[in-house]
Amino acid sequence: MRWTIKPIPDSEKAKALSTSLQVDKTVAQLLIQRGIDNYEKAKTFFRPTLDELHDPFLMKDMEEAVVRIEQAITQGENILVYGDYDVDGTTSVALMSSYLKTIHPNIATYIPDRYAEGYGVSYMGIDYASDNDMTLIIALDCGVKAIEKVAYAKEKGVDFIICDHHRPGPELPDAVAILDPKREDCEYPYDELCGCGVGFKLISALSRKRNQPFSELHPYLDLVATAIGADIVPITGENRILAYYGLQVINTAPRAGFKAIIQQLKKNILTITDVVFIIAPRINAAGRMKHGNHAVTLLIEEDYDIACEYASEIEQYNADRKEADKVITEEALKQIKDNDETSRKTTVVYQEDWHKGVIGIVASRLIETYYRPTLVFTKSGDMLAASARSVKGFDVYNALHECKDHIEQFGGHKYAAGLTLKEENYEAFKQRFEEVVSTTCPEQLLIPEVTIESEINLEEITPKFYRILKQFAPFGPGNMRPIFMTKNLIDTGYGKKVGADQTHLKITVTQGNKGKPIGGIGFNMGNKYDLISNKKPFNVVYALDENEWNGAVSLQLLIKDIK
Repeated sequence: MRWTIKPIPDSEKAKALSTSLQVDKTVAQLLIQRGIDNYEKAKTFFRPTLDELHDPFLMKDMEEAVVRIEQAITQGENILVYGDYDVDGTTSVALMSSYLKTIHPNIATYIPDRYAEGYGVSYMGIDYASDNDMTLIIALDCGVKAIEKVAYAKEKGVDFIICDHHRPGPELPDAVAILDPKREDCEYPYDELCGCGVGFKLISALSRKRNQPFSELHPYLDLVATAIGADIVPITGENRILAYYGLQVINTAPRAGFKAIIQQLKKNILTITDVVFIIAPRINAAGRMKHGNHAVTLLIEEDYDIACEYASEIEQYNADRKEADKVITEEALKQIKDNDETSRKTTVVYQEDWHKGVIGIVASRLIETYYRPTLVFTKSGDMLAASARSVKGFDVYNALHECKDHIEQFGGHKYAAGLTLKEENYEAFKQRFEEVVSTTCPEQLLIPEVTIESEINLEEITPKFYRILKQFAPFGPGNMRPIFMTKNLIDTGYGKKVGADQTHLKITVTQGNKGKPIGGIGFNMGNKYDLISNKKPFNVVYALDENEWNGAVSLQLLIKDIK
């Protein structure tokens, strides 16, 4: 791992902020590193309020969207709420459809089949709307590039309102309204909303036009927080506010579907990390292994007992997903070795029977072994479909754009994308992608990096210090959990490998043989045991965490690396 230490903020600024907030210098430095350099910014950061959300009508086309929906309601039109099959898409559809049903009875939902239709707006979905006399489609988390499909819908007398957050292409679809803060001509102050976030802005605008109190929208924030966490958008600005209050809803008044998922957990308070690793994979599993409709059905169900039945089905989908992901990862790793591709700058693997629903997860797993831009292909109809994942600092979307001559269709973000191509173009694409990454990706980006925010001594780690750090949450891109480095640690002699196969490392350390010992755990770090044995001094990079054992809670180091 590369250890990169963030620049230490100006000492006078840190001192002034420390005095103003009555916090220690390390906390002040952490805040300045996040752009929080005065009392007012700190107040907004630690105590976000819903009043700070931007006016939804600042978003380009918002007025047009609201007018068209009100027209549909007035004229008794049938409205189809359409969304992608991932967490952002299914939460968006649940949010929009359940809100619209409170003001209009003629609402239906549609999630495309991952395998029969693929990502985004589909001709099958438009035909479904037309065949069922639906004259307005509200598309969420997709649609900003669906130029031909929106034109096809228009020919059939079906209007589109698009709520998307992906990068638009050079041309926009001929929709009634395109709500996308990433539009170049959109002056909305925050452009990092997820699809569900854009959907929330639309229902905010609708409710304001109807003079509804904003408090009536609070119950929808659990969906928005889940989408923010799952879609890995920055948890800054509006996203921080929405995630902060959405977590409050999850922890105090969760919808029946969420309650059914989390009722088996032994945690009283869920964090955004729990949402990402517990709730989101289960919602995703429906679209991956069966159909995204199952996720929407769970999320809009109001009867808890019925929700528990749906959650039980989704739990099985998630178990199936885990097994598929494990098997395919093993097969892909074997393919890389068998093809003698361990030293390449990219990973591109393909097997026609791999489950399309888990290839994105497999791509992320492969990066854990071979840290480089990765694509996992499978057969999809008469085409090959792939999920792409990247490494920190490298834009895989731009790299795919350089390979577009071999690709039929692609879309996504800097770090995650999807594409389809003809099978006969696979080898040429694979070679071209390797060439592009080899010439554009600096060598250092292919070494995993851990970014250290501050070097501290163990004596600085106190319950008060940790209580303040917890208030930095919710954590995510743009506000990651603080990572520290401490030098010259010595294991007290209790260090050992743990776990069924001895893959993890447990330590108890002091600094310079003085002060109170503190425990630490390093997952998948059993191979570092020799570095900490025989009282040898070592340096550690870690986050702080709480360890609960036999009812007692203590602070521990969550180790990222040891040198």
